Amino acid sequence: METTRKIHRVINSKPTLEGAGVHLNRVFGFHEPQGFDPFLLLDDFRSDVPENFLKGFPWHPHRGIETITYILSGTVEHADSLGNSGVIGPGDVQWMTAGSGIIHQEMPKGDPAGKMGGFQLWANLPATNKMMEPRYREVKSVQIALVHAKSGASIRVSCGEVEGTIGPVRDIITDPEYLDVTLSPGAEFSHPTSNDHTVLAYVIEGQVYFDAEKKTPVSNGELAQFEAGEKVVAFASDVTARFLFLSGKPIGEPVAWYGPIVMNTQRELQIAFEEYSNGTFIKHK
Repeated sequence: METTRKIHRVINSKPTLEGAGVHLNRVFGFHEPQGFDPFLLLDDFRSDVPENFLKGFPWHPHRGIETITYILSGTVEHADSLGNSGVIGPGDVQWMTAGSGIIHQEMPKGDPAGKMGGFQLWANLPATNKMMEPRYREVKSVQIALVHAKSGASIRVSCGEVEGTIGPVRDIITDPEYLDVTLSPGAEFSHPTSNDHTVLAYVIEGQVYFDAEKKTPVSNGELAQFEAGEKVVAFASDVTARFLFLSGKPIGEPVAWYGPIVMNTQRELQIAFEEYSNGTFIKHK
């Protein structure tokens, strides 16, 4: 019999300021670099106040990680040192592997009503891949399959597999899953998980129960982190609910982290910032 994961803890997102003055809610990524291994940070930048996000994230470096941006509303203009540029909009995903080093900027713009919505997740890279060649993937909404489960759940599969449907983002080192799950009133969602993987659910609409007794609701802006187990089950209340489902294989290595660069040792961090200062940061053309 499969063991169902129980909630280990529920975390409230907290307001913070990033970039050139972007107001957002940080779900995790403050003081626990190993607490969500292989994930490092999750930011929620939903807002209907343009002054809170238009200054964006001007040119800055990354090394040693992957950044995953998922848009619900509005757009984000992207440009980087690899020569990539473009715009991602509602339903699109940008999966960027910084590897040995990339310099980029991300500039959000609201929709016609001035509304912006989206999330950025940081995933760590193991030591053997910290200095890999950077790569950039832009996945449009039409490329992301929508699975309609018999239980009443609708799942957008960016990365991972649901009922035989595999997401377009593949060949990622930490074997992650990134699902956008919508539950109609009274619907259920059951999904198998690797017992040793870190599994998280961030609620972005309504309330979700992750226990059959429906004793502990997790609400919009709250993250559930789960104990070990072979599956996760979710239940909606009497209103529509929605959450991001994230899982990944822990790396289990030391983390040396400062700003946009994540390495394994303080010396590696020092070298990265020295190279950024002297113009030798970019290793791959």
